[in-house]
Amino acid sequence: MATHKSSRITVALMLFLFLNSFSSFAQLETDEVVDEEFNPTEMIMHHISDSHGWHFFGEGEDAVTLPLPVILWTDSGIVTFMSSAFHHDTEGEYVVEADGRKFVNYHEKIYMLDEGEEALQFDEASHAALNADRPFDISLTKNVASMLITAILMILLFTSLAKHYKKSKKAPKGFTNILETLVIFVRDEIAKPQIGEKKFMKFMPFLLTVFFFIWISNLMGLLPGAANVTGNISITVALGLFTLALILVNANKDYWQHVFWMPGIPTFVKPILAIVEILGVFIKPIALMIRLFANITAGHIIILSLIGLIFILETAGVAAISVPFALFITVLELLVAFLQAFIFTMLSALFIGMAVQEHEHH
Repeated sequence: MATHKSSRITVALMLFLFLNSFSSFAQLETDEVVDEEFNPTEMIMHHISDSHGWHFFGEGEDAVTLPLPVILWTDSGIVTFMSSAFHHDTEGEYVVEADGRKFVNYHEKIYMLDEGEEALQFDEASHAALNADRPFDISLTKNVASMLITAILMILLFTSLAKHYKKSKKAPKGFTNILETLVIFVRDEIAKPQIGEKKFMKFMPFLLTVFFFIWISNLMGLLPGAANVTGNISITVALGLFTLALILVNANKDYWQHVFWMPGIPTFVKPILAIVEILGVFIKPIALMIRLFANITAGHIIILSLIGLIFILETAGVAAISVPFALFITVLELLVAFLQAFIFTMLSALFIGMAVQEHEHH
């Protein structure tokens, strides 16, 4: 699995650098630029980053978007307006006036201009805003909205499954049967083997939630214009912290004894091992969050890079190669969507199982 992950990330980085080299070559080839040069880096980062609205296609005033609420906590109180007020401007050129203050959107970061200022200015050396402050942004962004949709879907799915078993003891049919199969899969192939027969039920709600949240989010992320939820490091950090919290809260005395003062080891080695084990407690969830983030992000970068070749080389002939390859990677991403949900859930169960396992001392 580690080799598969490394190869995906390596391919993504190679394509990323490949596109940038073509873009740089195109800019050096001519000094007369009629239209703005296609920037593959900007295009890719725009699609994999979070935003204050859903952008489907088009640019500027002609862009087709789904606006989301912008909620800002300023020194004078909470300011709210819809993201459509920026008219899809992310370069800080369009100023929005709300509650007597002026706001600009610069690469999806909202700035509040100082009194009397009409445009955002930056220090070229430090890239810090000279005439604006950043209010506390608690907006309903694309990632947040996507997570809410995922949560609603999960509630509807599990509620329908629970209602079926309240009414009948027979096996469900249709999609509910598929859902039951996945629940049994998580129970029998992940929870029981990793945590044990006696204690696995206590952690089933968490494991099921994590598995279906990651899987559904990954599938939704493959839709046109969708949010890259699990490709956002802050979200994978939150998932990793939940696993860490369960480990710390439920770990028994045997686990902590093996961390701080491992039995059966020479005394002079124990302090060294204790340092390694303490670091390991925190490195495990860090590995979880980086693995999920890196694999999902790499997949999106590869697809966007392949499509970007058409616009960089400015020929439709490239589409005969890049489009089939992009389609192949997209189909592969359907497998990766499930695989990453499985790996994250399995490793979480493994780490929790190590913390609650009862050790026999002889």
